[in-house]
Amino acid sequence: MTSRPLPSRLRRRPGEVLRGSPHRRMRVGFLLIAIVLSVFAARLVQLQGVDPQSYAQMAAAEGQVRVTLPATRGEILDRNGTSMADTVDGRMIVADPKVTEPVAPELATILADRLDVDYFETLRKLRVEGSRFQYIARQVPASKAEKVVADIQERFKDDKDRPFAGLMTERDPLRVYPNHTVAANLVGFLGENGKKGKDAAIIGLAGLEDSFNTYLSGKDGEARYEVGAGNQIPLGDNTVTPAVDGKNLTLTIDSDLQYYTQRVLQQTVQKSGGESGMALIQDTKTGELLALADYPTYDASDPAAYPKELYKSSALTDVYEPGSVEKVLTISSLVDAGLSFKEQRFKVPGQLHRQDRPIGDYWDHGTLKLTLAGILAKSSNVGTVLAADQFKPGQLRRYLTEFGLGSRTAIGLGGETRGLLPQGAAWTSQVGDRIAFGQSLSVNAVQMISAVNTIANGGVRVAPSLVKGEARTDDGATVGTDVATSRRVISADAAHETMLMMERVVDPEAGVAPKAAVPGYRVAGKTGTAQRVVDGRYDGSLTVSFAGFAPADDPRFTIYVVVHNPRAGSGGGSVAGPAFSKLMSHALRRYGVAPTGAQPNQTPVEW
Repeated sequence: MTSRPLPSRLRRRPGEVLRGSPHRRMRVGFLLIAIVLSVFAARLVQLQGVDPQSYAQMAAAEGQVRVTLPATRGEILDRNGTSMADTVDGRMIVADPKVTEPVAPELATILADRLDVDYFETLRKLRVEGSRFQYIARQVPASKAEKVVADIQERFKDDKDRPFAGLMTERDPLRVYPNHTVAANLVGFLGENGKKGKDAAIIGLAGLEDSFNTYLSGKDGEARYEVGAGNQIPLGDNTVTPAVDGKNLTLTIDSDLQYYTQRVLQQTVQKSGGESGMALIQDTKTGELLALADYPTYDASDPAAYPKELYKSSALTDVYEPGSVEKVLTISSLVDAGLSFKEQRFKVPGQLHRQDRPIGDYWDHGTLKLTLAGILAKSSNVGTVLAADQFKPGQLRRYLTEFGLGSRTAIGLGGETRGLLPQGAAWTSQVGDRIAFGQSLSVNAVQMISAVNTIANGGVRVAPSLVKGEARTDDGATVGTDVATSRRVISADAAHETMLMMERVVDPEAGVAPKAAVPGYRVAGKTGTAQRVVDGRYDGSLTVSFAGFAPADDPRFTIYVVVHNPRAGSGGGSVAGPAFSKLMSHALRRYGVAPTGAQPNQTPVEW
């Protein structure tokens, strides 16, 4: 079969390239590829050769997120291991403003409603230009945080014009105070440090949470990871620096005894019509504070609901004139110095005219024939001044300094005052007379209980402790039972003789505070009533108190109760004495302290 020639229109002339030729297409393709590769090459030279560091940083910033990994805060425990401040599972909610900016107004409304955060501040955080990380809320209960974020993701999942993945949760342990008001004045609470962005942190704002913030908080860690479209890239550059958890802080406080002490104190202040009060229980031998109560106080779980002035511990931060409780220091010093003894006889007039004003007693009387024990049992200001006349110049001041007056106890709580013990020329003869019976000087309650405890402890002052073991405060002080110091202030004989005189104070036939007695036990104590200084002057109100220890002949606990501004006619024996009796009875039973079986002494109070 013979083939027919192609029509002339289909014949290819020499050198002619037909359209659609594979060769032509390949040539054009190679040319385009060469152009693209040259562009890439130029860009690569720019990135790696011209300014590689700045572009690398920009790339890293664009796709990398840093997240703080909070350390677990140490617990605050009572002496028996009961938690007084605990850490439970919580979350922080953080935003990626690059993703949240388009939906910021709606998102801020939801978050403000669900998390009780400020709308305008949240809106600002959701719109921060150039940021990939902003805290929205801290220490949110885990279940609540996860629910809020999940609900928001659900809300936006079908919105094709506004895809959303800009919120996430990270671990952020939550602080809880299971005992609420119990020891709140000691424990304190946490809160935000007031800084913005990544500098924001949760820190201690009051009490031990504040004083031991670094010790408790540990050191936060950090996670770095790459993100794309608001989500973590699984195979990206991810690094983690683990957090170092904080240490537990164990207190000397017995939380059950603390609860009972607070309840008795509240009842005492309210019943007496008082303004405020303090009650402390100290282990006689070790100096450990088993209870340290203030009234009024607050709930550490909800501090914002209470006035800020309640956040402190008044037993350390407030000063007052101790009144006649101080007489036990004056009299024990006289005995230790060999200047007086319990049966020494004094003629005590109704008034003593000294300097510019007379000194009198709280009751009217003619000349009384009292022993030194009687002066203490009857709480005679006049008799105390007559006895104190036997001191050499500066001698009483030196004793009071050794008892700890005028110096901070440094038990670990911030804001403690040192009180006021006049020095040098400020100690005039008039001031000295009044200091002898508890006025013209000021103390805090921890100072005063530790001074009285010195007598209970056989004349040895053991420094008070609030922390078990040893711990360091944020200001660098090392405190605790392991570093507590002791020193002898008066002889054991002088302490014993003073105890015998103090025992007569609660004798219904001899003393002024029979309501402070504890059935079955020997009790040594002393009442106090002093004018209050308010705004630099005596305002006519009083501070009443009672301090004592039991069993008197083998002391186990020292207790001090103070009530400020009770109704007119109140006294230390009638107001603070019954509270002391309740607290001492409870403490002795709780710790299984049996009566010694000895009978109270009958040192003569008159001659």
